[in-house]
Amino acid sequence: MEFETVIGLEVHAQLKTKTKIFCGCPTTFGAAPNTHVCPVCLGMPGVLPVLNKKVVDFALKMACATNCQINRRNEFARKNYFYPDLPKGYQISQFDLPIAEHGWVDIAVGGKSRRIGLTRIHMEEDAGKLVHDEAAPASYVDLNRAAVPLIEIVSEPDIRSPEEAVAYLKKLHAIVRYLDICDGNMQEGSFRCDANISLRPKGQQALGTRTELKNMNSFRHVQQALEYEERRQRDLLLDGGQVVQETLLWDADHNVSHSMRGKEEAHDYRYFPDPDLVPVVIDDDWLAGMRASLPELPDERQKRLMTDLGLPNYDAEIITSSRELADYFEAALTNYTNAKKLSNWMMTELLREFKGGDAADISTCKVSPQQLAALLTMIDKETISGKIAKTVFAEMLETGHDAELIVKEKNLIQMSDEGDLVKIVKEIVAANPTQVEQFKAGKTKVMGFFVGQLMKQTKGRANPKMANELFMNEFK
Repeated sequence: MEFETVIGLEVHAQLKTKTKIFCGCPTTFGAAPNTHVCPVCLGMPGVLPVLNKKVVDFALKMACATNCQINRRNEFARKNYFYPDLPKGYQISQFDLPIAEHGWVDIAVGGKSRRIGLTRIHMEEDAGKLVHDEAAPASYVDLNRAAVPLIEIVSEPDIRSPEEAVAYLKKLHAIVRYLDICDGNMQEGSFRCDANISLRPKGQQALGTRTELKNMNSFRHVQQALEYEERRQRDLLLDGGQVVQETLLWDADHNVSHSMRGKEEAHDYRYFPDPDLVPVVIDDDWLAGMRASLPELPDERQKRLMTDLGLPNYDAEIITSSRELADYFEAALTNYTNAKKLSNWMMTELLREFKGGDAADISTCKVSPQQLAALLTMIDKETISGKIAKTVFAEMLETGHDAELIVKEKNLIQMSDEGDLVKIVKEIVAANPTQVEQFKAGKTKVMGFFVGQLMKQTKGRANPKMANELFMNEFK
């Protein structure tokens, strides 16, 4: 039997406000436990929440950027459940009247484009955090994160593979970064997701029994967890078993999932409108202002780079995957006009520095866009060879020094004087008669051996184009 995978993601993005959603406590990450708290976020009796308008602004931006319908009147609800890090015994969220619904984003996987629907975007407060003591049977509660503002972005069950799930997640990650409403740090939990996954026989319309995966703090972990659960459910169904609806925790150290609890439904939370918060009413001017404030988004920027600069789709997609990366690229272009060569260098030499990390970390790169442009200009002018340029670039990344300074200090200027090179070429030819005969017999690949010898003796400084011509002259 063949199965179809059905995945839906619930993405939580922590908003970049200076203060919490219903009080004036700071949202800064990393403070000492229980120092960024007050009676409101501690859930003390008699206190009243006051909505942070910036939270609504940011939620509206995300809704507009993802083609959502805006609910001009939306309201907060109480989501009731008990957990040690939820001091009030309920979470202030949105239920039947969220701020936005029925949006979509486009993703591309394997050269094919797909549209993923968004069920809703709603605002809510975060819970606190439990810190488990590994040396003793004890857990501690840190409420610094309690009432930090979130938006939850809930997808339709339109995703059909773990690869599509990661592509969708990366697209949302790029959008919140472009909008500058979330820092996107998955390690700190400011951008995280829960994944619902089920399998059904191909051709069947009804959904299968789903499980929910939690505790995934990187794109790689999301893909690994979904692949594991996809295999587990398939094997279970093929053996005649039944999938149990439950919440699973992903163990990234051992690449397995563990059952956490039975999966809750909406009625389990006993939602009702929060009596302490009035409905949010969004008028025309407010919405128009948010639409006008939207920056150029990833898809739009990608199309512009392809149309205006002639970049291939692959290059443009990678360059625009991060706002910081795209900004770096366009800043370098102000001093260098070969867009394709620049993108090649950024996708190989520059991004190699951030392999396995976040391309947004490019903001900490010691090589400025102007310095990279100057290095590529030196290659074009044949001041240095492409091979030497890679060595120079590695030192630039380490020291932050200009390419020109490094080239001068290390005497790396390309040798293009024919007289100097001819002498070395003659010595190499005289020392390798066997290879000369092989070349004359038609084994043209031997030319690589001769050029390699020349590069070795000149420490990579010989002009490669001139090297080939000089050897050809010697072989006549």
